[in-house]
Amino acid sequence: MTTTTTTAGGVTVVKPTVASHLHDYWGRIRGGDIGSLPAILGLVVLCLIFGVARPTFFSAVNFANLFSQGAAVIFIAMGLVFVLLLGEIDLSAGFTSGVCGAVMAILLTNHNWHWYAAIPVALLTGLVIGFVLGFLVSKIGIPSFVVTLAAFLAFQGILLMLLEGGKNISIHDKFVLSLANNNMSVGVSWGIAVAAVIGYAAVQFLRVRGRAARGLVTDPMGIVLARIAALAVLLLLAVAVLTQERSINPLIISVKGVPIVAPIIAVVLIVWTFVLGRTTYGRHVYAVGGNKEAARRAGIPVDRIRISVFVIGSFMASIGGIIAASRANSVDPNSGGSNVLLYAVGAAVIGGTSLFGGKGRVLDAVIGGAVIAVIDNGMGLMGYSPGTKFVVTGLILLLAASVDALSRRRAAATGNR
Repeated sequence: MTTTTTTAGGVTVVKPTVASHLHDYWGRIRGGDIGSLPAILGLVVLCLIFGVARPTFFSAVNFANLFSQGAAVIFIAMGLVFVLLLGEIDLSAGFTSGVCGAVMAILLTNHNWHWYAAIPVALLTGLVIGFVLGFLVSKIGIPSFVVTLAAFLAFQGILLMLLEGGKNISIHDKFVLSLANNNMSVGVSWGIAVAAVIGYAAVQFLRVRGRAARGLVTDPMGIVLARIAALAVLLLLAVAVLTQERSINPLIISVKGVPIVAPIIAVVLIVWTFVLGRTTYGRHVYAVGGNKEAARRAGIPVDRIRISVFVIGSFMASIGGIIAASRANSVDPNSGGSNVLLYAVGAAVIGGTSLFGGKGRVLDAVIGGAVIAVIDNGMGLMGYSPGTKFVVTGLILLLAASVDALSRRRAAATGNR
C-alpha cells in the first residue's frame, strides 16, 4: 500500500494516498465488508426506474411526500438497529408505536392535555415497555422472539381497550399535526442545510486533525473533501427542490420548504450515530453483539446492555407512533399494525444491519427506510396493487438477507470477521 509519512511536532503521521485508500476499500468489499453499498445502489436504481416510468416521481410534491411516508418506519427501524446488533428481535415494535400514539392522542383529545405534557408521557410509555421486554429477555431468560411475539399479541388488545373497542380518536393539536405535515420556511430550510454542511465539514477536519495529533492513520484529504462535496451536493439539491412551490393554487395557500420531520430524523440520526460510534456504551453494544460470552468475561455488563437496547427500541417506536399519528391526524385500532413492523425490520436489514448481530449502523435504518418508501411510493404511482408491493418488498428483503449471509461467509473465509 502506497503511503507518505511526515513528522510534525515529533509525531509520525501516516497519510495514505487516495489510490491506496480506494484500494483498501475495494479489498474490504471483496472480503465481505460491503456495509450499505447494496442498499445505496438499489436506491439509485429504483429511483431511476420509477423516474423514467413516471416523471412525476421526481416532482417536488412527490419528493416531499417521501419524507412523510417513510418517517415513522425510519424512526422505528432506528430503534430496531440496536436490538438487531445484539442478534435479538423485537416483534412488538409496531404495536408499541400504536399504543404510545394512542396514549398521546387520548391525553390530547379526551383529557385536553397540552402537547408538551402528552408527548413526554407517550415517550415514557415506550421506555417502560422497553424495560419490561428487556428484563424478561435478559433476567428471566425468555427468548426475545417469544417475549416480543407475546407483546405483539397483547399490545393489539391493549390498543383496542385504550380506544374503547375500536374508536377512532382525532388529533387537533396544531403542534403535533405539524410534525409530519408542515414545512419549515424557505429561509430556515436553506439556513439549516448550509449549517449542516459546515458542521459536517468541521467534524471531518477535526477528526483528521485529532487522529494526526495522536499519530494515527488519517483519511486522505481528497477523500475527506469528496465526502463533504457529496453531502453538500445532495443536501443543497434536495433543499432546492423542496423549496419550490408545491401548491396547486399558491394564491390560496403556499406550500414550500423542507418538511419539519426531515431535520428531526437528522438530529436523531446524529445522536444515535454518536452514541454507537463514539461512546463506551456503543462499543459495549457491538462487543455483546459480536460475542456475548467474551464480552461478559471482559467485564461488560451484558444484562444491562441487553435491557438497554430494548428500551431504546421501544423509545424509538414511541417516536414513530407519534409521527404516524401526526401524519394520519388520528389514531385507530390498526395504528402500528398492518405492515409497519415488517417494513421497519426490513428497513434495518435492507440498509445493511445484520440479523446475526454485531454489524450495523443507525444510518442503515435511514437508507433502508428510503428504499422501502421509494418502492411503496413508486409502485403506487405506477398503479400496482398492494399485493404486488408486498411481493417486491419481500423479495428485496430476502435479497438483502442473502447478501448479508453471503458477505459473512466471505468474511469468515478471508479471516475478516
